[in-house]
Amino acid sequence: MEFDYLVIGAGSAGCVVASRLSEDPRVSVALVEAGGPDTSVLTRVPLGFVAEAKRKTNSVHYHTVPQPGLNGRRGFQPRGQVLGGSSAINAMVYCRGHRSDYDHWAALGNPGWDWASVLPLFKKMEDSACFGATDDHGAGGPLGVDWLRSRFASTPAFLRACAAQGVPPTPDYNGARQEGCWPAQVTQRGGERCSAARAYLTPHLGRPNLRVLTRARSLRIVWDGRRAAGVQISQGGRESVLRARREIIVSAGAYGSPQLLMCSGVGPAAQLQAHGIAVQQHLPGVGQNLQDHITASLNWHSPRGDAGLGVCPSGALALLRGVHEWRRQRSGALTSNVAEAGAFFHTEAGLRASDIELEFVVAMVDDHSRKLYFGHGFGLHVTLTRPGSRGELRLQSADTRDSLLIDPRYFSDPDDLPRLVRGVQKSLDIINDDALAPWRGAMIRPLHRDDPDAIAQELRAHADTEYHPVGTCRMGAASDGASVVDARLRVHGVQGLRVADASIMPSITTGNTNAPTLMIGERCAALLQEDARCPPAPWKTPR
Repeated sequence: MEFDYLVIGAGSAGCVVASRLSEDPRVSVALVEAGGPDTSVLTRVPLGFVAEAKRKTNSVHYHTVPQPGLNGRRGFQPRGQVLGGSSAINAMVYCRGHRSDYDHWAALGNPGWDWASVLPLFKKMEDSACFGATDDHGAGGPLGVDWLRSRFASTPAFLRACAAQGVPPTPDYNGARQEGCWPAQVTQRGGERCSAARAYLTPHLGRPNLRVLTRARSLRIVWDGRRAAGVQISQGGRESVLRARREIIVSAGAYGSPQLLMCSGVGPAAQLQAHGIAVQQHLPGVGQNLQDHITASLNWHSPRGDAGLGVCPSGALALLRGVHEWRRQRSGALTSNVAEAGAFFHTEAGLRASDIELEFVVAMVDDHSRKLYFGHGFGLHVTLTRPGSRGELRLQSADTRDSLLIDPRYFSDPDDLPRLVRGVQKSLDIINDDALAPWRGAMIRPLHRDDPDAIAQELRAHADTEYHPVGTCRMGAASDGASVVDARLRVHGVQGLRVADASIMPSITTGNTNAPTLMIGERCAALLQEDARCPPAPWKTPR
């Protein structure tokens, strides 16, 4: 059980890294995933992800520690645990972020991560049915990106309402201008979800140099001096060690990657010692710098069945018709990603990028779809895209099979809550526009745009994650004392170990984080291939 490369985690980045490395038949690659294969129909039917809110078939359900900014509530934090990771259970919105996000990463001391450098990677991975091959988009790549095949009637009405309220359409929010309203570009191909696994992994499972291990939990990294030499795993009740001749790439996600590092002796020394873990490398930044998009979920009843999905006899009948349509021609209600349209706008002048993202959802989505309301309706997710709040992860034990202490510290930055309140006020103007009048019924938990105090109380009582945790293995120079990996994604102070997933983001991107995470996988694979052709100078233990 020895390979050239071990990739830990088959999520959005891990699938990319393993697939790209195994393109070279001269190297062997093992991809280790704690979850199972993505054979469920729920990972193929786009609407299937809605069932994941209450199921744990393809996900693990974390919860935060009590959040003072949320009236002491514990937030809900589902993460994908299946081939494809969270890309197999997300809402499929394809959003690269704002180009200034990447220029900011580079300015923090990360050469090669500016927008001009990462755009070719976005184009390389993309097979855009929306635009084809252009200066901004790619065609023929592994990842299918398309417009929705079917939309509910309320979705174009939302876009008209945005334009009427001063948020005009943008022709491509992944192109020259992000700000404005837009129909969603989605990671779908042919009316089916195109997860990282289906894009990068499934077509290449027959490669003799690629080994995929599912339901295999990585317990700790095995060291040979200061070199990461292998990974101890548990699979089917038995423990074994996989060894790496070249490198180990940890792609277990913003929660899983720092946990594995800490349980392997890489992290804040005092915390590791408190759990009886021998310190391999003191890196105080592991588990720090946690950032997440906090979201207000606003919902309205509707008198019309074409407003969105419904929990009622007519809604059930529409879904039944949708099943038949999807089976016949891969269109209809089951191809909806629920978040069918959106918008970016700023709440004050002078910002380099939008600080609010809207997602118009064709259902009443409350408490992560765990709370249901009778009838048809629609909703709006109002997301703070550039939060100032920073949190942390802490271990509960030395065992990766135990959960983490997750503390996003929502609203700990004093600017976050007022900014999100202003975003909600603008959102209420949009939803109350005449364009949505035929579909708009009573609001669940009514709010008035001129009562900011009541809006703030609503946010503290009900706001929660938009499922975008990042930053817990921050990329940057070793000299800053807070970074975990360098610009080539190598873990500071050790050899043969890299991290490649959303955890390496120094700052969160403006919008949904799946597309940037796929790009990080592409960048990591390119760096590994480059180093294999031109090996770096012999590594020396720092004095």
